Amino acid sequence: MTRIQFLVCAAIVVSGPALAQQKPVSRADYLKIVDSHFNGADTNHDGFLSNAEIVAQQGRDLAGAKAKLNQQLLLKFNQLDTNHDGKLTPQEFNGVAPPMQVSETAAQLMQRLDTNHDGKMSAEEWRAPELAKFSKVDLNHDGVVTPAEIQTANKK
Repeated sequence: MTRIQFLVCAAIVVSGPALAQQKPVSRADYLKIVDSHFNGADTNHDGFLSNAEIVAQQGRDLAGAKAKLNQQLLLKFNQLDTNHDGKLTPQEFNGVAPPMQVSETAAQLMQRLDTNHDGKMSAEEWRAPELAKFSKVDLNHDGVVTPAEIQTANKK
């Protein structure tokens, strides 16, 4: 397992309990988060994401995730280290780690989301799959995702 793969797996393990403690989120609030991520990646503020902007944002996201993960891992390590030997064996890690999901490259993301194939991603193209995810989790279609709806969606 590479270091990046380990960090991704560990982030999933550490963030699991946090998902269960989520508060209800309205569609409007979720859209603000989605738009914020888009605007943060659109460094030249032209309203589109280029391949270079996506690569740069992925680097920033990874650096931020590593910093947060390092803090959380210090707290979580003792819980995972069931034999308390100061080392995390593959068996200890695999006992709590969910299946790993490989993330997309910038080119794959661009190919998937650039629906009009113009070589850049608009805010609408960026939003579409996120809004679809929100709608799928919002089981009663009231425009608010509750912790119960998140748990039900995670079970499916």
